[in-house]
Amino acid sequence: MNSFPVITLKENTFFTQELVLDKNFILLNPSLPFTTALQRALLEWDFKVVYSDGSTGISSEPIKIPTQFENVTIDDVVNQNEKKEEHLNPTVKKVLEEAHKDIANNDSSRINVVQKVYNEYMNYITAVYTHYATHKELNYVELSETVKDLCIFIKENRRYVLRITPILDAESKNFIISHSMRSTVIAIVIGLQLRMPLTKLIELGITSILHEIGQIRLPPQLYMTDRRLSVAEKAKLATHPVIGFNIVKESNFPLSVQLGVLEHHERENGSGYPRKLNGNKISLYAKIISVACSFEAITAPRHYKEARSSYDAMIEILRNENKHYDGTVIKALLYSISLFPIGAYVYMSNGKIAQVTDVNPTDPRNPIVQILGETEPDGSPKTVQSNMQDNKIVRVLSKAEAQDILKFFKKSS
Repeated sequence: MNSFPVITLKENTFFTQELVLDKNFILLNPSLPFTTALQRALLEWDFKVVYSDGSTGISSEPIKIPTQFENVTIDDVVNQNEKKEEHLNPTVKKVLEEAHKDIANNDSSRINVVQKVYNEYMNYITAVYTHYATHKELNYVELSETVKDLCIFIKENRRYVLRITPILDAESKNFIISHSMRSTVIAIVIGLQLRMPLTKLIELGITSILHEIGQIRLPPQLYMTDRRLSVAEKAKLATHPVIGFNIVKESNFPLSVQLGVLEHHERENGSGYPRKLNGNKISLYAKIISVACSFEAITAPRHYKEARSSYDAMIEILRNENKHYDGTVIKALLYSISLFPIGAYVYMSNGKIAQVTDVNPTDPRNPIVQILGETEPDGSPKTVQSNMQDNKIVRVLSKAEAQDILKFFKKSS
């Protein structure tokens, strides 16, 4: 393995293989450039040498990022006193202003505000897709600004956003929109866990929002049907990553976004499409979106299937049968939402019913839960740390069980 002194590495240096601190910690995927921000962070933590099996090269075409986001972390933006939202459409701006206000220490109130903001971002994605369908235009700068605010919103409200439950409207044609929105939330949560800088989070969010845009050039009966597709129809549907790639390429989006859109159905074992790439040949954004999409697809209702629980989805992703997904991304998902994911209703060993409301950063098996029907002395919902003894999670409630329990507590309140 080759060693590289950190102090000698230059901005926009690319590595042909992964850049690592050691065998267990990957710093950069080959699709991402070395940055001065990363260099400063490494030197600050006294890491003077990094390693790679590959060689280096300097990109002749720097990644296209709005300059105001360069060398900025999401924490820098979150900690700013002034909220700059002039670029947003009036409805999103109004709802975000409401979200920024101090509201009662009441979970239901907070969730209601978060749901409103979530819905407006859904409307925004609908507008982006509709505008492209009618005008063949995508505005990268506008998307960057909006996704920046979405990243901040998710960071500040992660444990509430992840509790939003997808609902299938049988009369609606917004499957692509709802899928893109939920996948984007999960992808950004993974990116936050991976400590991605704001510039990369923005690119990841844009890629995730647009990863299915190729489908709008296909007949809707290919993805809105509840019948089994023929071989020819499956082949036609499988062209959407290439179509989406051409759309973002024609719109002059960064190469990293183009590759993420193109490769989001590739699999680690080489069984994906359209190019049957494997391992390190797949871009980082595509690896993240692959996991986010799969998790979303399992937990969301479709015209042809019932939704499964988030716990079922997590177990399926963790099994990683046939090695479809990147192990680092899976671990980031696990530590972002826990083994019993945020929003799940669970049965405790002490006979109580609870909802998972946050992760335990040191142990994904034992998340923080809110006990239904119980409050703290100040009237706030009773929240406890689950453990392997008296507050152990026994199992996840089924959808029907959860609905019955919620009805019971609603009548009792």
